[in-house]
Amino acid sequence: MNASSSFDVRLGKWTRREFRLAMQADQLKGCILPLAAVEQHLEHMAMEHDWRSVNVVARQVAEGLSPHVLVAQGIMAGISEHHMRHPGTLTLSPGTFLSVVNDLIDSLVRAGFKNILVLNGHGGNVIPCQQTWDQFLRRYQINLHFLSYWDVLDQEDALELLEGGHRLPEDLPGHAQEFETSMAMKWFPENVRAAAMHDQQDRSPLLGTSEKGEALTRRIVTRLTDYLAEMIHGTKEQTIPPFHP
Repeated sequence: MNASSSFDVRLGKWTRREFRLAMQADQLKGCILPLAAVEQHLEHMAMEHDWRSVNVVARQVAEGLSPHVLVAQGIMAGISEHHMRHPGTLTLSPGTFLSVVNDLIDSLVRAGFKNILVLNGHGGNVIPCQQTWDQFLRRYQINLHFLSYWDVLDQEDALELLEGGHRLPEDLPGHAQEFETSMAMKWFPENVRAAAMHDQQDRSPLLGTSEKGEALTRRIVTRLTDYLAEMIHGTKEQTIPPFHP
């Protein structure tokens, strides 16, 4: 972007000229594609939580690697059929979701990116993506990774930072419980309805704090920044599955 503009890591904020010149100058080394969902998060959190949280992480990672990484915000909804008993949840069928993910990856490859981290923020997207990833790798032949942002946390992190439970994935990340509530309280507290935490069956969100959200985010962003840096520097390369002989 030009010198008079503040650097924004969101691809959609760039003009075509700014992007073209940066790519031609070999400035742009990688791209993060966030995936998430718009779905119920118990009685106390806004349904956009997964989208907001994964983008908080993605933007901080990209900013840590500025000016070499952009965030391509292309899709909010994910696979959430298992939450559809709660009206207001939005869901895509697995086939539709994977088609959109494929089209977005294709767009980024055609834009010139060789290192793409598809960063997931919703558990329902995991298995469909994992089961399809070898097909994407064969098709695009680039350094293309799929990772949920909480995957860089482990049992030790849960023991150190969470009070209510330490099981992975039941408590970390869980669903709208201590971990996710802490993330929201730190980064978008307007999405947390404090009173509702006291009149719902699941009481674990009451253990969430802004301080925990900050500590969790710090570890996540640091480790993901290292992960993407290794991708860009060629020390973390995806293995392309062979074609059938």
